[in-house]
Amino acid sequence: MANTKNFAADFPALNQQVNGNRLVYLDSAATSMRPQSVLDAAVDFYSTKGANPHRGVYKMAEEATAAYENSRAAVASYLSIDTDELIFTRNASESLNIVMYSYALDALKPGDSIVIPVSEHHSNLVPWQRAAARTGATLEYLYVDRVTGAISDDELERKITSKTKIVAFAHVSNVLGVLFPIEKLIARAKAVGAVTVLDCAQTIAHMPLDLHALDVDFAAFSGHKMYAPMGIGGLYGKRELLARMEPFLFGGDMIEYVREQDTTFAPAPQKFEAGTQNAGGAVALAAAIDYIKAIGWDILEAREAALMRRLVAGLNGLKDVTVIGDSNPDAPRYGVVAFNLRDVHSHDVASILDSYGIAIRAGQHCAAPLMDYLQLPFKSSCRASLALYNTEEDVDRLLECLPLVRGKMGYGD
Repeated sequence: MANTKNFAADFPALNQQVNGNRLVYLDSAATSMRPQSVLDAAVDFYSTKGANPHRGVYKMAEEATAAYENSRAAVASYLSIDTDELIFTRNASESLNIVMYSYALDALKPGDSIVIPVSEHHSNLVPWQRAAARTGATLEYLYVDRVTGAISDDELERKITSKTKIVAFAHVSNVLGVLFPIEKLIARAKAVGAVTVLDCAQTIAHMPLDLHALDVDFAAFSGHKMYAPMGIGGLYGKRELLARMEPFLFGGDMIEYVREQDTTFAPAPQKFEAGTQNAGGAVALAAAIDYIKAIGWDILEAREAALMRRLVAGLNGLKDVTVIGDSNPDAPRYGVVAFNLRDVHSHDVASILDSYGIAIRAGQHCAAPLMDYLQLPFKSSCRASLALYNTEEDVDRLLECLPLVRGKMGYGD
């Protein structure tokens, strides 16, 4: 590999044994682990600051406010956006719900259409079902190639039309690992006057993002998928769109002035950050960004690509294993590879692998319509997902133990 440093040593949770075996954590697409520097940043905030940002004029409160807003600046810089375009949320799901409730419900009407790929995570699917049901709009699906996972140009042209008002899509499928043609999606949406919503939860820790250059209208992400704590994430929105949207929640710190019968609201992002925020999480998110930047994208991307090629090639070489999506080891694949073992439910595969200390995801991966569309056995799959702390030894351990599963299930062949 391009870099052989053992980054796992930076992550306390990875340095443990599970069922008497070294932990091999291959579920980072669900949630990544946190390096010690991130944990230290959260502890330091609550140990030395800990007051409520934007509330007090005493020293500790002002330090808390500075730490919170400095974190916003760090995240905005990471995404190449402006600070007033970044709303702190709990996660990508909340971010997408804000777009649905505060933008879509006012923007849509009967006869309009919302377009999403069939491969979308439920967080970027169910809100649009609800938006369609409440406004009379229709929900249209872009269907992916069952072998490669790609979306054809013809599908884009036929589905994204003058009736389309919102096009929402993941940057990378959390099942197929394929990088969608978001530049084409954005260009096609703009050609018909539609607003674009990007779910970049699966790419934010794997590649640099420039949201201004992409010219997307909204983008959502979760910190817990990029080495930060759970409960912190963000929503990017173009300034002019945020300005005309109604608040999602009402309460403290999002107001300009309150009278007995009416209220005026603060500008974005404060307008969408009602109540006490996860300030410690925001500080830890900025520390996670510092950790990623200290490693460098060249090292990170080369390391993960080499591991992914090794994993896909190894799975291809195992009897009774089928890789879902593009099985070419040299095909671009980001973070995840889904697969199935003949005759064995994914839950059984994952449970048996856990006995060897290997943690993978099993089930529908919050993508039930994709499971149905691909007609997968048991409507589920196994999923191994990689991060910068994984090693060749982790990949080889999975490939060594996976063939043992059928025997554990009583199959003699």
